[in-house]
Amino acid sequence: MGKRPHPATGVIDHFDIKPGRLLSRKYEVIQSLGTGWEGEAYLVREHPTDIERAVKLFYPQRNLKDRTANFYARKLHKLRHCSIVIQYHSRETITCHGLPITLLVSEFVEGEMLTGFLERQPGKRLAPFQGLHLLHALAAGIECIHQMKEYHGDLHTDNIIVQRYGLGFDLKLLDFYHRGTPKPVNIHDDVVEMIRIFYDAVGGRRHYKNQPQVVKRICCGLKRTLILKKFRSAGQLREHLETLSWE
Repeated sequence: MGKRPHPATGVIDHFDIKPGRLLSRKYEVIQSLGTGWEGEAYLVREHPTDIERAVKLFYPQRNLKDRTANFYARKLHKLRHCSIVIQYHSRETITCHGLPITLLVSEFVEGEMLTGFLERQPGKRLAPFQGLHLLHALAAGIECIHQMKEYHGDLHTDNIIVQRYGLGFDLKLLDFYHRGTPKPVNIHDDVVEMIRIFYDAVGGRRHYKNQPQVVKRICCGLKRTLILKKFRSAGQLREHLETLSWE
């Protein structure tokens, strides 16, 4: 399983786990869910319950002394009451080429990455009204995280899963980023990144000049100082969206 690590560094470049493999004697691998900088995610079936779950395996060089895995586990547990956050279940350890490899088990969220969802839309973008619903769902979800004095830190369309859409959106977040103790700048970064996602979702620079004023008053030309003058937190952004007048 995986590429043999360099004996001096314990580096594993990929696990490449095949379907049918049993992890920790109870998680049968169904398929890969993707690869990131820190590790790889897989859809698994838990034995003997047959419940589908997701597991993330961490490359040892990206998880020194288990700091990265422990950060994720603690943060997901702290934010377990925030509906936009995936629910953490447990931590397991397996052995790969003589190295202990940590895996985190969480709920499996069915849906589509926001990137792919937008690619399928007419013109590869949302109409302004639908884009506002997307932004509202994102702001309401992030508000709960901000109220817990936490932040995401790496919001973009490849870190957001669309579970359901229509009049509103049901979303889940992936891959929280760790920049140490939460600071106001982390909260502000989340706000600016949310508005950048909204800006891109409704057509980006190519369509911006033709957007209605309600969109432009939110995007502020993507100027950070103007955005933060209006919206200091996800809660302020949500309140603005719930009270704006559509022109």
